[in-house]
Amino acid sequence: MSPVLETERLILRVPTQADFDAGWAAFHGDPECMRHLGGAMPRSIAWRALAQVVGMWPLRGFGTFSLIEKATGRWVGRSGPWQPEGWPAREVGWMLHRSAWGQGYATEAAEASLRFVFDTLGWTSVAHMIHPENLGSQAVAARIGSRFLEMVDLPPPMDVAGPTQMWGQTAEDWRANRPAPRAPT
Repeated sequence: MSPVLETERLILRVPTQADFDAGWAAFHGDPECMRHLGGAMPRSIAWRALAQVVGMWPLRGFGTFSLIEKATGRWVGRSGPWQPEGWPAREVGWMLHRSAWGQGYATEAAEASLRFVFDTLGWTSVAHMIHPENLGSQAVAARIGSRFLEMVDLPPPMDVAGPTQMWGQTAEDWRANRPAPRAPT
């Protein structure tokens, strides 16, 4: 399964090796981008993170997407379903390159990812693991209709920062909060 999702400004597709030098390595090596995600990674560890994301697709049937800006073809981040071994719940997450912050891409990608997990994968609920100091991601979660649920512990090695916030919502709540489709004119 290699789905491709499109939004007004983004293409969401399964990550490829080409994404590594197109932005993946720079993102994962940027201390500010990785401030709430375990810290900057050397290239060798960033490559392993890419391999983990790509490997999740055949193992679980889903994984995070690379976010490609339609207007430029530029890799701007990643978003989508995520559930490595030991994770507290099925998650939809988002991680944007610093150059893409403040443009609404995280919300746009998260909405497309939620539609995918609820309508295609058939999930009945979704969570978002958010560092307690990551106010930007908390705002995105609220914009897409999620709410704070509880504090959780992540499995090693992601547990180093201590308990994290779990936000989330059900598919039923998500559908109830979407605008009704427009009738053809």
